[in-house]
Amino acid sequence: MCIGIPVEIVAVEGILGHARDGAETLAIDLSLTGPVPPGTWVLNFLGTAREVLDPDEALRIRAAVGALRSVMAGGGVGDAFDDIEARGPQLPPHLRAAQAAGKTTA
Repeated sequence: MCIGIPVEIVAVEGILGHARDGAETLAIDLSLTGPVPPGTWVLNFLGTAREVLDPDEALRIRAAVGALRSVMAGGGVGDAFDDIEARGPQLPPHLRAAQAAGKTTA
């Protein structure tokens, strides 16, 4: 399984982006997103930007990935999933519609 990691583009040379992931600088293929200006956040999958991210969404994803790393190292999740915990579990839209229509079986 591959997990996308948000990274911030710091420089662009055609379809090659240079991105910051913490203290590390990575070369990122921008073929799928096209050139983007420095300061843009992208979702990096194995060295390829798959989509452009809103900065707030990028930071939420980074917090979630950091929480998963912490759990894998024996720590806790901290407040990385507070938004999910606050709203509780939710059904996807198609199942909410079925439930609202009174359907109880598939």
